[in-house]
Amino acid sequence: MRILVFEDNLMWSSRLVHTLKALGHEPLLRKQLPVESEGAQAAIVNLGSATIVAAELIPKLKELGVHVIGHAGHKEKELMAFGKDAGCDTLATNSELTFKIESLLSRI
Repeated sequence: MRILVFEDNLMWSSRLVHTLKALGHEPLLRKQLPVESEGAQAAIVNLGSATIVAAELIPKLKELGVHVIGHAGHKEKELMAFGKDAGCDTLATNSELTFKIESLLSRI
């Protein structure tokens, strides 16, 4: 599966890209609002990013027909609520994204 990854944290971005590749997916690391889906079926969005404006990104991804997985820390309840309100299809804590990413992607 082709997956857009919107992540500005170097540690997280490299971990996600490596894990997705190991699972047989094609991750596309991006930092800007997409003009098109690039053939991606899903996107992973860091809801707490300092540089990626999730409030603009999530509706645009939904408009392009992309399944959106938003993630934040397990104590970041406000970010999770924001992700739900913004239209994320799936919400995950950072640890769920780390340890259950294959399960999260199987729901798409």
